[in-house]
Amino acid sequence: MRERGKVHRLNSGAGQNKPDRELLEEMPLKWHKGQDHLSRFTKLIRRELDDETAMVEERWKSWTKQRLLAAGLALFDLKARTSGRFFGEPIVVFENRQGSRLPIHRFGHGDIVLISRARPWGEKVVEGIVLDRGPTRIRVVVADKPSDLKKGTWRLDRGANRVAHDRMHRALTTFHSTESDSGTPLRDVLLGSLHDMVASAARPPEIRGQKRHGPLGIGSMNLNDSQRSAVESALEQRLTLIQGPPGTGKTHTAIHLLSAFVKMGRGPILATAESNVAVDNLLEGLLELNVKAVRIGRPVKVREHLRQATLDAQIEHHPLQEELQFIREQNDELRRSLSGLKGKEKGFAHRDVNQNFKEMRRIEANMVSAVLDGAEVICATTIGVGHHLLEERKFPVVLMDEATQASEPSALVPITRGCRQLVLVGDHKQLPPTVISHVAQDGGLGRSLFERLIECELEPHMLTTQYRMHPTIREYPSARFYDGRLEDGCSSTERPPAAGFMWPDWDHPVAFVPVEGSEILDDEGSSKSNIDEAAMVLSIVNGLLSTGDVQPSDIGVITPYNGQVRLLVDFFEQAGGREVGAPYAGLEIKSVDGYQGREKEIIVFSAVRANDNGEIGFLKDRRRLNVALTRARRGLIVLGHPKTLRHDGTWRSWLDWAEERNLFAWHVTHG
Repeated sequence: MRERGKVHRLNSGAGQNKPDRELLEEMPLKWHKGQDHLSRFTKLIRRELDDETAMVEERWKSWTKQRLLAAGLALFDLKARTSGRFFGEPIVVFENRQGSRLPIHRFGHGDIVLISRARPWGEKVVEGIVLDRGPTRIRVVVADKPSDLKKGTWRLDRGANRVAHDRMHRALTTFHSTESDSGTPLRDVLLGSLHDMVASAARPPEIRGQKRHGPLGIGSMNLNDSQRSAVESALEQRLTLIQGPPGTGKTHTAIHLLSAFVKMGRGPILATAESNVAVDNLLEGLLELNVKAVRIGRPVKVREHLRQATLDAQIEHHPLQEELQFIREQNDELRRSLSGLKGKEKGFAHRDVNQNFKEMRRIEANMVSAVLDGAEVICATTIGVGHHLLEERKFPVVLMDEATQASEPSALVPITRGCRQLVLVGDHKQLPPTVISHVAQDGGLGRSLFERLIECELEPHMLTTQYRMHPTIREYPSARFYDGRLEDGCSSTERPPAAGFMWPDWDHPVAFVPVEGSEILDDEGSSKSNIDEAAMVLSIVNGLLSTGDVQPSDIGVITPYNGQVRLLVDFFEQAGGREVGAPYAGLEIKSVDGYQGREKEIIVFSAVRANDNGEIGFLKDRRRLNVALTRARRGLIVLGHPKTLRHDGTWRSWLDWAEERNLFAWHVTHG
């Protein structure tokens, strides 16, 4: 991979520029001039990178060590050692000098980290990717290991994602280029510049050379009516939107659709999503259906039991490996002998070494081609599709899961691989793309292509049967966010309320626990927490676990604020810990954004905000509330300050709904 392991200095002048006038204008729904689209999005992604870089540097230069540690964004005074290799690349283990527990930090599997001595802004930094973390160590995979690794100490920082910017920029240029034949014939319909969008999207795709493999067998697929109708449309037309509300099986539908495309002989198909987790879910489903799927991307970012399906793993087991190994050993010997040679002999030896290197590269390229040619579906993140290994390849059929979490330039990376038939799967009523820069957010980078196409009057195929939630949990989100269209694919008897909590109404396992606490601003001044709510969460979780009806891994604790996540992690740490063998092993404590696409038996939600002015900050985002309310299967417990929350319309209507149903749990507060 060309972009990784590069050593670079960061651009310290970034992010100081004033917002461009163009970015302050309202983002159009329909683009009649391609040049305007190109110019606007080029500026937006540049601004996003500049602001992210500036934010990282601002923290480095003005925050104290204590504040960086408290925010979990840096680790200091670490000793390092190597520990084996991971698919050929060195693994570096970082630990405290005393071998004691690491402070609470935000480095997780797959994150990009910057490795430096003391001042990442003034010295060479090495990039690495987190392989895994334990209480006392963090393991990082690097392309080139830093020199003098065992001497002195190291620091780790979270970095800005430059690779993503470069690939989005390339995709935008390709999308608008008239010379290149990659791009996509769907350009006009995606820009929304056509008079009749609906008719244009419904046209059959122009794909030549299909090898039909007999009947598709859609009738025998394990699909309900709304899923089947979405699949049938997507196979026939060139642009399809599939909307999957919570628990309606959108990934399940996507996987069956991909297998139908494979049977039509439309491969290799590109299956993509914004996050590694979502791509792994697609990959897992495809492998279960015996579809030949290959995962592009560094194995370090892929779930362990799926790593055998990665390109790297398949190349390791390729028959040409023996030949490659033989040439490599021959070459090492030649290079060792160079110092003893003179004159012509030395010249010949040099020539042989170079030829061997060329031959090795040729064999490696052949192995990559052989693996990719043999794949029916290639899986990668939207940004991962920009990898140079796929540069020469065209993918007429592209399916994008989680399409509502990808910004438009990110979605264009797979689309500009010659896409002629596009399926976008997502739900614009759940979380939008994550954008760091406020200017880029206000300028429209936070609106997904999926959402813009819906606003251009394209009707999504909505999946309408949900299999996750107890009917009472489903009731409010369905009415408020989905026009009452959600039906239940599971009954209340299949989702019995959990013992160990005094539900206000045992037939309706939803509870609102009023907490008279108050919010506090944390050290970094950018996040909030609430000690009274955190203490109440601990007591509720203890109650739920006391009966043995549910395990810690069945419970999810969600809160919108990272400050509250850190406080809750501290509380559970002091009460016994969450590592293997500890009383809370398996209990997940995350922000709402970390729970998109996930589910748990019981969800305990801490709203945090409690103040006299009725300020609820980004709790206002109804999509965040929708995600929070729809993760639970058997029970939902919400803690909050009713007076503060009632200042917001959506929260007020949920509280009214809960009150009418007598679901306020006053007895828990005063018990």
